[in-house]
Amino acid sequence: MTDDRRARLARIIGPVIVFGCFVGTWYLAHYVLMSENRRFLVPPPHDVVQEAFLTWSVDGGTATLATSAGGGLSDQLEALWLSAQVALLGLSIAIVIGIALATLMSQAKWVEQAIYPYLVALQAIPILAFVPLIGVLWGFEFRSRVLVCVIIALFPIVANTLFGLLSVDRSHRELMTLHGASRLRQLRTLQFPAAMPAIFTGLQISAGLAVIGAIVGDFFFRQGQPGIGQLIDRYRASLAYEQMYGSVILAAVLGIVVFWFFGWLGRRVVGAWYEPAAR
Repeated sequence: MTDDRRARLARIIGPVIVFGCFVGTWYLAHYVLMSENRRFLVPPPHDVVQEAFLTWSVDGGTATLATSAGGGLSDQLEALWLSAQVALLGLSIAIVIGIALATLMSQAKWVEQAIYPYLVALQAIPILAFVPLIGVLWGFEFRSRVLVCVIIALFPIVANTLFGLLSVDRSHRELMTLHGASRLRQLRTLQFPAAMPAIFTGLQISAGLAVIGAIVGDFFFRQGQPGIGQLIDRYRASLAYEQMYGSVILAAVLGIVVFWFFGWLGRRVVGAWYEPAAR
């Protein structure tokens, strides 16, 4: 077996083994760790798949996906799509603001000293402390959910972008300065290309946080069309735990997809010239 084939096989087998361990632990929790009168709190995986994703009902002669809690996979996907819009819009705004702030901070030490402490404070304060204030000032609908995503996703982008911009070899910068290169040209041709791996690491972290922000916003901003967070809370309140776990799985899939997308995009952008350390 060639090394390339062995590496491809390892990339497949590893996740499959971990997934099998996860499902096995889930079954263990239901049938062994939980007492019989509490097993409904952790339904087994096959019941979650059946009730949340594969249960069909017939309404007026038309087969539609449905659940016993009054909603089906179509409702979950609709809610997931709303949460995805919130997360992606909030992440996009955070990317623009975060990269702009990091660029300004990289060009003047006093700007970094003036702004960075407040960004650290924004990151340190639990997002749940902001939610009531955001609701009072901005209302309880779509834009408030987006604002939560911006707040929770901003700091990793700023921190990683700033780190990348400031990590350029000083001798390279001095050489460009010696040849009369302006700050703008140094940013465009030296600092940003060198900072791309760090920037995309920050984007991957913030992508997952934006999904979390969209779900947290759903739990508290209950006006308007419900997102996946509201749906999870409704299923919890109605004791529809199979559907609740199914919605949690869909939310996790959204986070994984967004995280994977920025990882893929980062490899496409910097993969031609950046080679990580061998493992």
